[in-house]
Amino acid sequence: MQSMNISLPDPLKQFVDGQIAQGRYSSVSEYVRELIRADEKRKAEAELEAKLLEGLSGVESEMTAADWREIRKEALAKLAARKAMR
Repeated sequence: MQSMNISLPDPLKQFVDGQIAQGRYSSVSEYVRELIRADEKRKAEAELEAKLLEGLSGVESEMTAADWREIRKEALAKLAARKAMR
């Protein structure tokens, strides 16, 4: 695992310390990791929504078995990459 140093203004540092004091997180690192995961999830959802909207406005076409295999292959690769990051 890699280390990072960050600088926060006092009000933000106090807020983070408060989150830990309330027992919601066991450490600053845990809190920051949770924020990063939430941001990743938000961006993935926004990307998915954009792709769905693009698909809805595009030309209709039939999905073949090969199309579904490729979609499944890409999804499994993304899941494996996510698991490797944790």
